[in-house]
Amino acid sequence: MAMSGGSDDGAPMIDMNMTPLIDVLLVLLIMFIITIPVATHAVNIDLPQPDPNPPPEDQIDPVKNKVVLTQDGEILWNGETINQSQLSRNLQLTTEIDPEPELQFEPEPLASYDLSAKTLNIIKASGVTKFGFVGNEQYRTFGK
Repeated sequence: MAMSGGSDDGAPMIDMNMTPLIDVLLVLLIMFIITIPVATHAVNIDLPQPDPNPPPEDQIDPVKNKVVLTQDGEILWNGETINQSQLSRNLQLTTEIDPEPELQFEPEPLASYDLSAKTLNIIKASGVTKFGFVGNEQYRTFGK
């Protein structure tokens, strides 16, 4: 039985045997793949450390204003229906208070995206510095 296309006349085969070379290269390739570090898709963020000495209860700002957008296109300021110009006026008044009250923004699940974008632009233009989104846990499962 002849190998590598040679004749079966008993003469030594002069072609190089490639099988051991390919085996060695495959082993080296596998070792190289194993040693590559796993790519992580993590974003490293330096989170603030909790304060071991919280401020006294009388220095905590208890005043919070809540803006809720309803699915009917209404803007609610602490439960009262207002329009965009009244929202802008209220925001200007709150920026003059010392210390500035926190503004909480909570759109309902079926609220208009256009109204949300316009409201956020009004809030941004007002110069409010204490702002937060609340109620995001209702959007934890998308599509329900």
